[in-house]
Amino acid sequence: MGNAGVVEKGAVMGEDKRRVALVTGASSGIGAAIAAELVRRGLRVFGTSRKAVEMGEGVEPVALDVGDQASVDACVADVGARAGHIDVLVNNAGYLLAGAVEEATPDEARALFDTNYFGVVRMTRAVLPQMRARRAGTIVTISSLAGRVPAPFWGHYNASKFAVEGLMETLRHEVAPFGVRVCLVEPGAIKTPFYAQPHAREMAEYDVRRGAALGVMRGFERRAPGPAVVGAAVGRLVAKRNPPLRTLLTPEARIFTFLRWLLPSRLNERVTRFGFQI
Repeated sequence: MGNAGVVEKGAVMGEDKRRVALVTGASSGIGAAIAAELVRRGLRVFGTSRKAVEMGEGVEPVALDVGDQASVDACVADVGARAGHIDVLVNNAGYLLAGAVEEATPDEARALFDTNYFGVVRMTRAVLPQMRARRAGTIVTISSLAGRVPAPFWGHYNASKFAVEGLMETLRHEVAPFGVRVCLVEPGAIKTPFYAQPHAREMAEYDVRRGAALGVMRGFERRAPGPAVVGAAVGRLVAKRNPPLRTLLTPEARIFTFLRWLLPSRLNERVTRFGFQI
């Protein structure tokens, strides 16, 4: 279990010596599966939601709105007061805004980025000072296949995940000298309530192609594995001393990423439009 159970210098008898993990968006779906897996691996796990609701066995709830800096600061301070430090941050909170790029308003796109991208920025900046000081820590961010291969009619979501990918790859270079490990998990379709989230306003001009593309996405969801596969992947990464930057999950994630690397751009466009029936 990696460094779980390692006694820190200055620890006193009776102190809880488990590694401490903070998982955002842990009340359901992928976040709940990650929190449960980390508990199973012997970590002390704090799970967040907008209200500190009861979560799975062994998960300690904390209130958090990743879009609010004061809430982020209060959350990290609360965990610090209860556990002393944070060894692992899992950036999982996020949501989907489906629809054509033109259909989403700038305010809707800004709100999406405030959670999916700036939420990651806020949480990462909040835990980094203590990780750097202790010269230890792991930051795992749940990205998406959409951060490598954009899906039609998910434009703003794709863009938020592309941004997260660039941020975390940069951060990995910057904090490696301080002993802080940074990695990304890139799932394809996972069977969760994710796809049921609201869409942008619908314009008639896009109805046929949007319906076809989102229908293909629903087909992927029907065949998708459950969120436990993401939880297991995060558990493995947290246990590694030198985790890889990127971990692709699900067959389509591996296949589509490979095809994007292999095929010329024009052929990639044709394959994408054919595959999404647009």
